[in-house]
Amino acid sequence: MKVAVIGAGYVGSVTGAAFAASGRQVTVIDSDPRKVDRINAGKSPIYEPGLDALIDAAVRRRLLSASDRYDSIREADIVFIAVGTPSRPDGTADLTYVKSAADGIGAAINPDRFTVVVDKSTVPVGTAELVAARIEERSGLAHGKAFAVASNPEFLREGYALEDVFYPDRIVVGTGHPKARRALRKLYGPLLERKAYGVPADVIPQPTEAKAETIYFETDAKSAELIKYVSNAFLAVKISYINEVARLCEAIGADVTDVAAGVGLDSRIGGKFLQVSSGWSGSCFPKDTAELLSASRKYGSELTVVRAAVDSNRGMHEFCVEKIRRRLKSLIGRRVGVLGLTFKPNTDDARQTQASVIIGGLLELGASVSVHDPQGMAMFRTLNPKLEVRYCATGEETADGADAVVLLTHWDDYALLDWQAMRKRMRTPYVLDTRNFLRKKPWSEWGYEYEGIGIGTVRRRR
Repeated sequence: MKVAVIGAGYVGSVTGAAFAASGRQVTVIDSDPRKVDRINAGKSPIYEPGLDALIDAAVRRRLLSASDRYDSIREADIVFIAVGTPSRPDGTADLTYVKSAADGIGAAINPDRFTVVVDKSTVPVGTAELVAARIEERSGLAHGKAFAVASNPEFLREGYALEDVFYPDRIVVGTGHPKARRALRKLYGPLLERKAYGVPADVIPQPTEAKAETIYFETDAKSAELIKYVSNAFLAVKISYINEVARLCEAIGADVTDVAAGVGLDSRIGGKFLQVSSGWSGSCFPKDTAELLSASRKYGSELTVVRAAVDSNRGMHEFCVEKIRRRLKSLIGRRVGVLGLTFKPNTDDARQTQASVIIGGLLELGASVSVHDPQGMAMFRTLNPKLEVRYCATGEETADGADAVVLLTHWDDYALLDWQAMRKRMRTPYVLDTRNFLRKKPWSEWGYEYEGIGIGTVRRRR
């Protein structure tokens, strides 16, 4: 079985490497020659733990290659579209890259063999029909006869993408075409059975927790497209809710960590996504909630709960800035160190992160800001050229002359910093930990004033 994957970004590179590892012949197609060259050299085009080793093993066994041409589509049994779908200013998804991929497929598709085209990108409801129409227009072939379009949304967590692709909770396939369903069941067979890999076992990640058998769920294309958006919006609602609870805990003197733990013991609720933060952000939640809200309004069924979660999340960013301002009073002339620019640890993804909003708020109030992130500084700098901040080579440097150090992303690296030494570098020994990640450290002994979110304040010893 031969597979083509259009797009060598986060979804495409992980998906292509996984299918190659399962013994399929995979070609990743991308217009960026740097990404193509990296894959062909056995290197990952993105930062994702374990992906370098997996791609290298697949390339060495000639199961994986990359190209900037669409030639491989002629021989492919299944073609995945895994390109970006960024948000427009009005919140709707920009399908420019999806349309371009569909046109490329239409120009290259083989009329003498049945081809399954799969939307792997997160796309609005109805995109499968759009893709089918564009392929028909470019190829002159009939959808359902020479090819079929299916929806197969991705559910990858950045930082844990390989675990998710090899041990998924569920695989959702949306198509009513019997040939397409059979082809996709065959494609996913090795991943469902978790065996018969075409690469050494040591490059296949081990799950961080016991994984139940993967559920393979078949539905129609529109339902599959909606499942992805509804899933992410539900998680965004859950995070916004616990963040609001954290603010209530601060007001009445309760401990949000214990409240979340107690609530999470209810099997109907569960403990995941009940961790306090400065707000959800990143490459998925902001654009997916925006598109879902836009679609719901378009069809006269506005999802007011999702709208409230978006508003609440914006308020959480502002709440964190206000905590700093309240502690330091005027921020004019104050120095603030920020630890963490990515929306979560173990990724270099700094798109639409809470850091950009919070740092922007601090700068607007007159503060000077120093920042550090183990992987995300290059992308953050590129995406936020107007934010005048100092980029530090180490986390400790953010403390130089600082009146506050704010932890936004809970990288393990930051638990290992020499906080005692950092105290001596600071002008005012104040730490705001928006993840309650460093709570157990002896802050008062070290001479700090430490604040979390929803847990109260640890005062320094006088």
